[in-house]
Amino acid sequence: MPVVRPSDAVVHEMHGARFVAHATPSTGSRELCAWRGEIPAGTRTPAHTVSREEIFHLLDGELLMTLDGTPHRVTAGDTVIVHAGSTLAVENPTGGTAVSWVTTSHGLEATLGDGTRIVPPWAA
Repeated sequence: MPVVRPSDAVVHEMHGARFVAHATPSTGSRELCAWRGEIPAGTRTPAHTVSREEIFHLLDGELLMTLDGTPHRVTAGDTVIVHAGSTLAVENPTGGTAVSWVTTSHGLEATLGDGTRIVPPWAA
């Protein structure tokens, strides 16, 4: 069983958020990816449609997550299940950083409203 130390995690910045990738193919995971997301106050990610199911667990803070057009206020301890094909937008309307833990399977892609496809390096 590989142990991924905090110093082994790879940090990525995208859309104003910080992603700290722990479980990825490069760290030894064969099927799943997992990362900590740090969403600063005032951050708003663009709406994007995901190709794989994601499990989003909020560890700290509060977010407004719009899932398939329906807004949900999410607070620490809440888990959001984002099905493949769903469209998601995340906003931190608070004054503090929100921290999440997200898991998905390898191969996740996100498609923005303009058709731009993003392959997050931590989920490739």
